[in-house]
Amino acid sequence: MAIVDTGLLTKGLRSEFFGRFEAAPVRYRDFSTRVVSSGHSEVYRWLGSTPQLREWGDGRLARGLRSESYSLENLKYEATLEVDRDEIADDQTGQIRVRVGELAQRAATHKDLLIAQLLDHGAEAGYHSYDGVPFFGDNHPSEEAALQSNRITSGASVPHLPQAGEFRAALGQAITLILGLKDDRGEPMALNAEGLYCVVPPNMLFAALEALSGTLASGATNVLAGVAPVLSFPWLAKTDAWYLLKTDGVVRPFIFQDREPIEFTALTEESEEGFKREKYLYGVRARYRMAYGYWQYAVQVQFDEA
Repeated sequence: MAIVDTGLLTKGLRSEFFGRFEAAPVRYRDFSTRVVSSGHSEVYRWLGSTPQLREWGDGRLARGLRSESYSLENLKYEATLEVDRDEIADDQTGQIRVRVGELAQRAATHKDLLIAQLLDHGAEAGYHSYDGVPFFGDNHPSEEAALQSNRITSGASVPHLPQAGEFRAALGQAITLILGLKDDRGEPMALNAEGLYCVVPPNMLFAALEALSGTLASGATNVLAGVAPVLSFPWLAKTDAWYLLKTDGVVRPFIFQDREPIEFTALTEESEEGFKREKYLYGVRARYRMAYGYWQYAVQVQFDEA
């Protein structure tokens, strides 16, 4: 099938799409490190392999890459709108443009959706970090440090509706934990409490906002006020858990492996679909992969009934 440019109609829809695509608010750029991919997949052996500086002594001591490999295959994504020819001929209210605008928003926020899925499943078997154990796990190995955990359980009267005080107590635990996590050489990863985000499901938004407000109900100053922006992630399926992410590292909690950017194409009147069925197709396509980066920059907080 030929991809046909139908003139101002297709050009206008393409402009509409990319205008909406670029304007859509997204968060994946804050949470992931972009790695440009040049092939079918990429192999990561450098995660966790950077040494600390040492005194020169007898000369340089080179540390190689990890013996374990973390291979990520690029995935292909698409979404396609089917539009009847008569719909276009009769479209006086811009309804087709509205659908294309919504398609652009879905395409732009798809990487955020993928991050939410990685967060939801991060404690499950098969959702591994570079070290071969679940991203949110209790047994992260290290050459120089004891086994480490990046998940905690905290009490709440109603796990999916924690009180502000319960959320605040859990946040204090999560910050303490993330600041104490070490890399594979036993060196601290988080050097300060900057670049933190509280990523919560919508049902916890107001408790989180109140927990981080400037003044407590008692009138005392809240020492946690402003320590981390609160972000409600509507794609999170788990309603009794939230996540503390540190996002100012060179390698962030997630890796965005970018192979082929988004494309917007059309099959219209001169295509087989347009000629036989009078159906025009407008679609998007891209190749990339969203995967786990450094588990030391992410903590899962699970609420259990107190």
